[in-house]
Amino acid sequence: MDILRVLYDMLYYAGPILFCTLGGLFAYKVNVINIGLEGMMLFGGFIGALLIFYTGNYLLGLSGAVMLGVALGLLFSFFGITKKANFIITGFAINLLAVAIGYYTLALMGRTDINVIGEVRHMSLRLNIPVLRSIPVLGDVFSGHSILTYVAFLSIFIVHFVMYHTKFGVYVRVAGESPEAAEAVGINIHKIKYAAIIVGGFLCALAGVNVAVEQIAAYTPQITAGTGFIAIAAIYCAAGSPMKSSGYAILFGLMQALARNLAVVIGGIAGLLNVIPYLTVIVVLSIIAINRYRKTNIRGYAHD
Repeated sequence: MDILRVLYDMLYYAGPILFCTLGGLFAYKVNVINIGLEGMMLFGGFIGALLIFYTGNYLLGLSGAVMLGVALGLLFSFFGITKKANFIITGFAINLLAVAIGYYTLALMGRTDINVIGEVRHMSLRLNIPVLRSIPVLGDVFSGHSILTYVAFLSIFIVHFVMYHTKFGVYVRVAGESPEAAEAVGINIHKIKYAAIIVGGFLCALAGVNVAVEQIAAYTPQITAGTGFIAIAAIYCAAGSPMKSSGYAILFGLMQALARNLAVVIGGIAGLLNVIPYLTVIVVLSIIAINRYRKTNIRGYAHD
């Protein structure tokens, strides 16, 4: 197994997980459970691929996906915050709606997928960075990725800066940690929650385009493969820290890369390896839960 190929694939698979993780992190910081990350990502991939399929214009597809992601963030916020609906039910509704609309549209088109491989090849979305490409080892791992993959990794530092070095980030954290104190100093909690969830919809839409257009170059209603739920696991593993959450997202990307590359080596039973990323999520969450329990568990006196 080629180690450099595994590392390259790690960055490849980590991109959409990072987008979803960083997007969901904003909702987490304002005490909102956004189960709809998966559906927002799926909608982004759907509209992005659909617009590119009919127009051949990548920027139009990306713009459409982002606008839909923002609209879904507004929709989730309206029902969850303004109408006080259950966040989990609202999120699952978005997930189910994304799958249903995807299948319905494909049925209307008489297709099994929305294939944009011709358009993607024509647009050459992979970036071969001249200086980096010439460096041994580093060039093989870090050069030749899609545009949004680089944006995903850059977003780690942008989100960290926004969360801890801007007024908006302070408002987001205060709104989640102490809403009473936030309201006492005049912060509109509802507006901050709306904004946080809309940012999540925006980033999830980028994740969808990253997968459906730049990676697979074909949309199907199964392309997300649980990425949104893996992102939620990454957020909870790191207790909402942008850097640590991103680290877990990259770890899960590594597990996907290992699964794909081992599949090439072992052949016949390769399908079983697809469970590796999901088993990793379960194991990591279990270890963290046990460690947190041990830290917070207070032993009482023994009784006869």
